[in-house]
Amino acid sequence: MSDVPTITLNNNVQIPQLGFGVFQVPPEDVERVVSTALETGYRSIDTAAAYQNEEGVGRAIASCGLARDEIFVTTKLWNSDHGYDQALRAFDASARRLGLETVDLYLIHWPVPTVDRYVETWKALEKLAADGRVRAIGVSNFTVEHLRRLFAETGTVPAVNQVELHPYLQQTELRAEHAEHGIATEAWSPLTQGAVLSEATITRLAEQHGVTPAQVVLRWHLQIGNIVIPKSVTPVRIRENFDILGFELSPEDLAAIADLQTGRRTGPDPATFDMR
Repeated sequence: MSDVPTITLNNNVQIPQLGFGVFQVPPEDVERVVSTALETGYRSIDTAAAYQNEEGVGRAIASCGLARDEIFVTTKLWNSDHGYDQALRAFDASARRLGLETVDLYLIHWPVPTVDRYVETWKALEKLAADGRVRAIGVSNFTVEHLRRLFAETGTVPAVNQVELHPYLQQTELRAEHAEHGIATEAWSPLTQGAVLSEATITRLAEQHGVTPAQVVLRWHLQIGNIVIPKSVTPVRIRENFDILGFELSPEDLAAIADLQTGRRTGPDPATFDMR
């Protein structure tokens, strides 16, 4: 069985710290890719309604031979489904596509502040949690401002905030806010879509530790406390990304990676993103 460490969320649900993401994995490939990930040892799969591949994820889970409670499944509500009733319907549709009665973690994918319905949407997620249909609820791409409004208007603290986070965009202020309120930090685009892997600091550390540059960056995520969900469709990369538990970065290594911070994003700015 997997030796992946777990993070205990603020409602005592445990999530593997290393998971597998399926963003941009084509629907026709996702069943095969997720099956390979599960065979490798991943026990957390992250999808979303917007990825249009929930059905294939569900088929891989159904056919893998593992008990349902051995796999942690995350999906997300898309921007066009903000609003209380719409959010409940959107969850029903995602659960149906996944073939699951219960989802382990359900996230609001983006706050879409121009629509200004994320508080209302969050109340729908609170109901899903209260009804036992979701084990934990959280958000994605929320800023400090968005989080503080949720705290003020609902009193329920998200279990997770999944955000773009990598050596170029280390989200120090946001991670401090998470730590203060017991929110787990989950990193998407953890490898900067490959851009950071050619950095001299990263290649030097990879050579020093006898690992790949991607393994260095993923290990960095684990050691600073992030949940991380790398994505690949290539079996050898899927296995390499999982094999990050056999070495440790030193405090000096971590400091060198911290110096790579530039604020560079690979994705949109949550304060303005409004695709629906």
